[in-house]
Amino acid sequence: MANLLDQLKAVTVAVADTGNIGAIEQFTPRDATTNPSLITAAAEMPEYQGIVDDTLKAARATVGAAASATEVATLAFDRLAVSFGLKILEIVPGRVSTEVDARLSYDTDATIAKGRDLIAQYKAAGVDSDRILIKVAATWEGIQAAKVLEEEGIHTNLTLVFGLHQAIACAENGITLISPFVGRILDWYKKDTGRDSYAPAEDPGVVSVTEIYNYYKKFDFKTEVMGASFRNLGEITELAGCDLLTIAPALLSELQATEGDLPRKLDPAAAKKMTIAEINVDKAIFDKMHAENSMATEKLAEGIKGFEKALESLEALLAKRLAEIEA
Repeated sequence: MANLLDQLKAVTVAVADTGNIGAIEQFTPRDATTNPSLITAAAEMPEYQGIVDDTLKAARATVGAAASATEVATLAFDRLAVSFGLKILEIVPGRVSTEVDARLSYDTDATIAKGRDLIAQYKAAGVDSDRILIKVAATWEGIQAAKVLEEEGIHTNLTLVFGLHQAIACAENGITLISPFVGRILDWYKKDTGRDSYAPAEDPGVVSVTEIYNYYKKFDFKTEVMGASFRNLGEITELAGCDLLTIAPALLSELQATEGDLPRKLDPAAAKKMTIAEINVDKAIFDKMHAENSMATEKLAEGIKGFEKALESLEALLAKRLAEIEA
């Protein structure tokens, strides 16, 4: 009998949610995603010290000797994300997601500029833009920035998706891929209701991704759905058939070690037969639906703050390492 990971790969694209190149080599996913927390974890591993040091030296050479360690570290973050992205692309046959600075999540113009800069770095390294997804928080401003990038041929991954309004806005604006956060939705509902657990089919995160997937397939949207942020195996198996699932190495290992039948749960043909009301989401509707969804309101703001904190931690780590190198 085949293991669950092999069966999942037959109906869903498996994506590695990690910056650890060794883990990516082990599980052979098609794509990979990164964020500041994952890059920080990888940057602290001795085997990647050379990548970090080379990136810091290049950043110092760019800004000059008079620049502060903080200025160098800020520039080095983007370059380090691209450096890890380039290493990952040597392994995976598909795409890597590289994240825009979360501090720009409510600034459309700055997000557009940062997305263009990241793509320019990849192109300078000889990588085709079709292999890169620029990762942007799914605020209204972020979605509008991603729309512009998509129109320029730059593909985007809209992250921190917690509500149907975000998902519809992304699809209507031509976004390549969205990342609904399954586990973080579960976390909110467990805290809100006081429940310790949910059956996989009733898991609020699973229900949310299922709703989004069925909506997209019902109305023929081309935007891909990539479930993310999983807390347990049941959430993953309940979403078998989703376009993509990005999974942390620990859960990939558990899937690989587990044998049993894995039935497909999400199917476009089944979605086409469903009765689903169509909603057109402009800014007014987006704001209204967002305000009415306490979970999405809280988790989007919390997620952005978390990414900002992770980025600041990474910049502090880089500044410390730069001081060691230059000492």
